[in-house]
Amino acid sequence: MKAIIFGITGQDGFYLSELLKEKKITVIGVSRTGGDIPGNVADFTFVDHIIKTNREDLIFHLAANSTTSHTALFENHEAISTGSLNILEAVKKNCPECKVFLSGSGLQFLNTGTAINEKSPFNAADPYSVSRIQSVYAARYYRTLGIPVFVGYFFNHESPRRTERHVSKMIAEAVKRIAKGSDEIIEIGNLSTKKEWTFAGDVAKAVCTLVEQETIFEAVIGSGQAYSIQEWIETCFNLTKKDWSPYVRQKRNFQSEYEILVSDPQLIKSLGWQPEISLYKLAEMMLTDNLSYDKC
Repeated sequence: MKAIIFGITGQDGFYLSELLKEKKITVIGVSRTGGDIPGNVADFTFVDHIIKTNREDLIFHLAANSTTSHTALFENHEAISTGSLNILEAVKKNCPECKVFLSGSGLQFLNTGTAINEKSPFNAADPYSVSRIQSVYAARYYRTLGIPVFVGYFFNHESPRRTERHVSKMIAEAVKRIAKGSDEIIEIGNLSTKKEWTFAGDVAKAVCTLVEQETIFEAVIGSGQAYSIQEWIETCFNLTKKDWSPYVRQKRNFQSEYEILVSDPQLIKSLGWQPEISLYKLAEMMLTDNLSYDKC
């Protein structure tokens, strides 16, 4: 079997690629910034050529800039919306039996503070959500044309492969420096904000679980367990045997996007998937830079 991953250089692409290789699936990675084949998923001619040439069994679309900022309006539209359409149309033309996976997001749902599942309504609250919602409707349309298109709605998930623009990695890197003697202060927007801290490797396993079956095509992918940013900070500092309070300052008048964002993953769990890595283990991995998939 062969698979192509658009967005191979992100954390999701890395862990999914490692998992597919364990399953003896040949992986072709595509990214604007690296991978086996450099290229832009927003370019239909490029996407059509790749899919026509390789005729994969599985295609995963993970390429996106995971920000809700309005400044990323066109970038998100190109990578997520146009990219999804390009992949789906190229599959329809060249290999309609190929299974396609599109990544969605918990952010594209109306968040009332309760657990979100597949039946929760969408909410186009930002450009990122607009692009995600559009790609889901594209998936549903192409499904009526006979294309097996799967959508996994990702909730917050982390790994040592995060960059420091993500709060999890920013905190972990600061804690490592503090453990070595730094007296820096970590500024946090809202310590009480709660979200999931699922391990990206576990999310990759959920993606494989979804595409390996034939009856469920859209599923929320998350642990269903929310922890506050303060709990993450406490966990990281506990691993270094230090008191966190002298090193953390909460920003004044900071407005969070949400108070809590948490999934209801009953559907994906009904297929046999369970997250394996705990919050403590995830923090340990990020403080030791454990990137090895087989050690997770």
